[in-house]
Amino acid sequence: MPTVKVGDISLYYETHGGGDPLVLLPGITLDSATCFFRQTPGLAEHYRVVAIDNRGSGLSDKPDIPYTMDMMAKDAAGVLDSLGIRKAHVYGLSMGGMIAQHLALCYPEMTANLILACTTCGGRHSAQPDQAVIAALLDTRQAPEEKARRLLPFLHGQEFIRNNPDVLEHCFSLYLKHYPPPHVVMRQGEAIMRHNTYDRVPEIGVPTLVIAGTEDKVVPMENSRILASKIPGAELITLEGIGHLLSVEAPEPVNKAIHDFLSRHPMTN
Repeated sequence: MPTVKVGDISLYYETHGGGDPLVLLPGITLDSATCFFRQTPGLAEHYRVVAIDNRGSGLSDKPDIPYTMDMMAKDAAGVLDSLGIRKAHVYGLSMGGMIAQHLALCYPEMTANLILACTTCGGRHSAQPDQAVIAALLDTRQAPEEKARRLLPFLHGQEFIRNNPDVLEHCFSLYLKHYPPPHVVMRQGEAIMRHNTYDRVPEIGVPTLVIAGTEDKVVPMENSRILASKIPGAELITLEGIGHLLSVEAPEPVNKAIHDFLSRHPMTN
């Protein structure tokens, strides 16, 4: 089982493929396998994919202490350092996109290009989801499977839910395999609530691609417009009719957007 010690925590990661390194950072409570299982094979055809389980998620350690985005960015940087990777493309989804922003801000020398999917800069300028969405995400009372099914209409577009029961059942099975304890839901949720890079993202100096689904109920698409307007030179791609978990719902168009973007911005030393 590939884990590395970063400070006082062990972090799980997987590597796939070859080429320039591409780091994958998943969303709240998701392990990298659940978040990116439909994207990783296609990305690994072109890149050395390094998929990391954030602290609290998957097979990484789950300390019951306050989490911050800077802390989780330091975790990711530590994994890269342990693998001898000096610079990588960074792709973060949802909470992973928040971590990716902090990685680019705190470790610019390690960040070649930045891909931010269905995420936000946070703070009072951000567009908030309905309270029902927040309550469902942070609920620690429901049984794991009940919670997963309760979240379904918030995470995906209705057409995808109707037409892809097999994909969703596989996603459920992966998620429930490494469902996090209640304290992780709260610790990662607290880190999200404190996340605010609105005044800092103009300092991001690497090429950045922002991707959003028009039917995102968890992180409304307006947040991606704000990010793209604040990061110098950022590109924005919107996917019509796609919900929040676009890595599962639209892997082919997202992979194509990522590959086209990285092809235009090759890695330099």
